[in-house]
Amino acid sequence: MSSEYDIVPKSGSLKLKKLDPAIKKKKKKKEEKRILEAPSNGGSGDTTKEQDIEAAIEAKLRERNPLINKTKAELRFIKQQEKIKEKWIMDKAAKTHKNRVEDFNKHLDNLTEHFDIPKVSWTK
Repeated sequence: MSSEYDIVPKSGSLKLKKLDPAIKKKKKKKEEKRILEAPSNGGSGDTTKEQDIEAAIEAKLRERNPLINKTKAELRFIKQQEKIKEKWIMDKAAKTHKNRVEDFNKHLDNLTEHFDIPKVSWTK
């Protein structure tokens, strides 16, 4: 009566890397940073530094003002959204709590009886 599992070696418990000193972790390879050496021909090294500085300044400006890289249609859309939001805020600010309650009561009065809560009586 041999089974298929008889050929599997029985080594016991699992060997964990942290607990078994015989097993060593694989070391991660460090990425080599390549440094571009600027030639000693005068001002060409300065232009790369200046370009890097200009790129950093542009990145900072984009962070501060995200509208720089928008198209005309996107800018119009943003302006329209701001107008709508401003109008909504002004409408909200114009009404007092009393006016809001009156409007809500008018709305409830206009609803049909279908939405009324039916009376439930346990005595009838």
